[in-house]
Amino acid sequence: MTYIITEPCIGTKDASCVDVCPVDCIHSTDDDAQYYIDPDMCIDCAACETVCPVSAIFFEDDAPADQKKFTVINADWFKAHDTSGAWRSTADRYDA
Repeated sequence: MTYIITEPCIGTKDASCVDVCPVDCIHSTDDDAQYYIDPDMCIDCAACETVCPVSAIFFEDDAPADQKKFTVINADWFKAHDTSGAWRSTADRYDA
């Protein structure tokens, strides 16, 4: 299981979650409307959930029924994007 970022993040895209993630598993591109949590890297620490100003982050089993689709949306984003270091992570952009 993992945490997921859901619809309230769309358009808000506050980076508080990125700043507190101890494993740098929250990513996005400049063109994305939201952040995404890598389900393979997330350690389920919940640090991101508590700092989200729009309450968009849920443990996937606890997401509201109308937001469960974001489990697949988050996972699919990582299938389509190389986060191995070929592009700079969101956290790196804020440190630059």
